[in-house]
Amino acid sequence: MLDLNFVRKNLDTVKAAFEKRAFPIEPLDDFVRLDEERRSVIGESDLVNRQRNESSKEIGGLMQQGLKEEAEAKKQEVAGLKARQQELEQKRSEVEASMRDLLSGLPNIPADDVPAGVDESDNVEVKRHGEPRKFEFEPIDHVDIGERLGILDLERAAKIAGSRFAILNGAGARLERALVNFMLETHTTEHGYLETLPPFMVNRETLFGTNQLPKFEEDLFHIKDEREFALIPTAEVPVTNYHSGEILDAKDLPLYFTAYTPCFRSEAGSYGRDTRGLIRQHQFEKVELVKITLPENSWEELEKLTADAETILQKLELPYRSVILSTGDLGFGAAKTYDLEVWIPSQKTYREISSCSNCLDFQARRMNLRFRRSGGEKPEFAHTLNGSGLAVGRTWIAILENYQEEDGSVVVPEVLRPYMGGMERITAG
Repeated sequence: MLDLNFVRKNLDTVKAAFEKRAFPIEPLDDFVRLDEERRSVIGESDLVNRQRNESSKEIGGLMQQGLKEEAEAKKQEVAGLKARQQELEQKRSEVEASMRDLLSGLPNIPADDVPAGVDESDNVEVKRHGEPRKFEFEPIDHVDIGERLGILDLERAAKIAGSRFAILNGAGARLERALVNFMLETHTTEHGYLETLPPFMVNRETLFGTNQLPKFEEDLFHIKDEREFALIPTAEVPVTNYHSGEILDAKDLPLYFTAYTPCFRSEAGSYGRDTRGLIRQHQFEKVELVKITLPENSWEELEKLTADAETILQKLELPYRSVILSTGDLGFGAAKTYDLEVWIPSQKTYREISSCSNCLDFQARRMNLRFRRSGGEKPEFAHTLNGSGLAVGRTWIAILENYQEEDGSVVVPEVLRPYMGGMERITAG
């Protein structure tokens, strides 16, 4: 959430940022109107309070002079002023609630070096790593590979649950598990992250903290009972909220967390996109990276987080590229995002496998996550960062397609073999 005082004092800057994002600026006009209404209510409330205090003082003097009727009239006047002050306090609460609701629907301000754009076509490539393999045969996609090997069953998944679900069997399931273990092991032992296993359901307050609510309500799978839980769309939600409402000690920052969880997304608005295979599922697995940092260090930490995610791709020897998302493709809560995109041979293109974002203090304000530099100093909002390290299902796809052989088998990347019981190749049966 943007800081109310920042928006108030830098309205033109915020408008320019929203225009760069192609986000409507009309809500800022509503903000100005509400802010003026709030100031007016506060001004009248202060005036009524002064009048009430002055009249209350006069009552004592009138009583001492024996002017009971005048004193009684003043009492009535004070009662009226009290009632009016209560009305104004109620009005102020309502206006401030409206301002909070309005601010909760405004996106973060892009960093200065984020390229302006309309959509993903305006993303800017930063680098490429590794060369796509030149096949001596026509490569097939992960669905055909998986079904021929007997490790992927989409038909029975659709019978059990519906479209956009999958069942992995045998070496396919083991490969998924190996990837999870490999990613967690790398991030905890080499990159210094603390592994955590959070709840897979969260409450509405937690979803608000990481800006899924109120804007992205339809993207969630909700538990329909009085507790109003929802299934997590990413481990970012519970893990970033771990210290919500707390004041941390500056000397304990940064905090690094990594978590494996299943993720659940309704994929509202994505119908017709990536309908074949595992690219876009209602349920998928991810190893998430989350950082809580001091404000002055968050940009450096974004570079390090992105490099940590890249390490997984490099160890797996998968070709990939890194792009900076344009303002038209930038997530709601992010100030800057690097996407890592892995090469998918069957599609002859790169596909997103990780998004690494710096949200600055945007999420911390929503969840009231603060830190104190020393005992007597005023608490400040921390900065939060997150990224996939990596999306497990899409890594599974990339391995099947990039490591496929003409005979239908799939070579297991060398770094994964210890996690696969020494298996070097996945074959049918």
